[in-house]
Amino acid sequence: MTRNATTAMRAAPYATPEQRAALGREARRRSPRSGHAAYTQSPDRPDPLAILEAQSAARVPELVPIRYSRMSESPFRFYRGAAAIMASDLAGTPRSGITAQLCGDAHMLNFRLLASPERQLLFDINDFDETLPGPWEWDVKRLSASFVIAGRANGFDDAVRAGIVRATVRSYREAMLGFAGMSNLNVWYAKIDEDRLEALAAAGSTKRGRKNLARALNKARSRDSVQAFGRLTTTVDGRPRIAADPPLVVPAGDLMPEVERSALEDQFRDLIKRYGRTLPHNRRFLLEDYRLADVARKVVGVGSVGTRCWIFLLLGRDGSDPLFLQAKEADTSVLAAHVGASRYPNQGERVVSGQRLMQATSDIFLGYERVDGFDGRQRDFYVRQLRDWKGIAVPERMRPKDMTAFGEVCGATLARAHARSGDRIAMAAYLGRGDSFDRALTTFAEAYADQNERDYRALLDAVRAGRLQAEEPPAA
Repeated sequence: MTRNATTAMRAAPYATPEQRAALGREARRRSPRSGHAAYTQSPDRPDPLAILEAQSAARVPELVPIRYSRMSESPFRFYRGAAAIMASDLAGTPRSGITAQLCGDAHMLNFRLLASPERQLLFDINDFDETLPGPWEWDVKRLSASFVIAGRANGFDDAVRAGIVRATVRSYREAMLGFAGMSNLNVWYAKIDEDRLEALAAAGSTKRGRKNLARALNKARSRDSVQAFGRLTTTVDGRPRIAADPPLVVPAGDLMPEVERSALEDQFRDLIKRYGRTLPHNRRFLLEDYRLADVARKVVGVGSVGTRCWIFLLLGRDGSDPLFLQAKEADTSVLAAHVGASRYPNQGERVVSGQRLMQATSDIFLGYERVDGFDGRQRDFYVRQLRDWKGIAVPERMRPKDMTAFGEVCGATLARAHARSGDRIAMAAYLGRGDSFDRALTTFAEAYADQNERDYRALLDAVRAGRLQAEEPPAA
């Protein structure tokens, strides 16, 4: 395993820009940028399926087959669920020695449209389940490999995929160079809003890509609690209830019929009250103006399937003023075994703190809580709105030019997130103005996409052999 001395996320107090740049150049000498091209499967590499099985052991047993079924659908869907496998593999790759707050799962579909508290659409990172401080290049590598995997699924040839990855990494590098020259406040104010997104699309996307963006912007504005209310609820005895759609959506009363509904609701009300204490006072005041109407367990995502996720229907001024909150289980980050444990004893607080640090602005209801489960076990959760103007890209609809433009905006967004926590001047000096790092990650991304395909085939074989149980086994 290759390890380098690690530079803390923040520079030494009052270090000059020149001193910080010198740290980056020294890191380049210790760990050459070209070295990041390397990826070979280690002879003592852990069994990737054993990594998945270890995660599944702590999850809701009846939901685990859904996870394996979703991961069996394609190499990209497998990749989305394999953050723990890649973290293990990245631990053996060269490190610059400079750290930042990591997303931990920075694949391309974790970059999407989100709403700011001021009701503006922003483009930002969305998922922070695995966030921890670590080597900044790990996020860039996971992002780069995701574009190769998506490009292969679209039938793009080697040269096209290489161009997409180079553009993505170049955008990251050039954005970091820009942030290195900015004041601290300007870095924190930086964001990619709707206007800038449309300008970037006009400069880089096809006509079809620009139409897809316009469609996504309009669709994102409709994805809110009111839309979720129409889709997820039904009326029972004159009151709105979350509609059952097992096993994907199961009302809490159906999961625990032995518990009286009033007692069940009291426990969930207490959870919401205690979670509210982690919000700023003004937002806690807003939360207290809602009342709990119903609770259900919901299956979300790919990699998260099997973790406990509750959705809460709350009502405000009347029965047509809904708020949907999602409480998602937060376990130890997949990075922790390789970079060290979180400073936060509550894993929900780890997620919330990392999200607030990396995002330009975060959900007004973002908070956390530790819960005594109905099975007697304590679990950590983080809470946010279920839907708040969210829009996600559809790689299958992207032509090469569109995917290149999307990669560029993802690269710049990731650089801004890292610049807020890491030493942006040292990182910029490490990256430099040449394309050595861009070319290295193009090689790495193709090699890791090969590894991902081998692991994907191993999953299919394990499902067919009965080692892993999938809800819908893959075709022979």
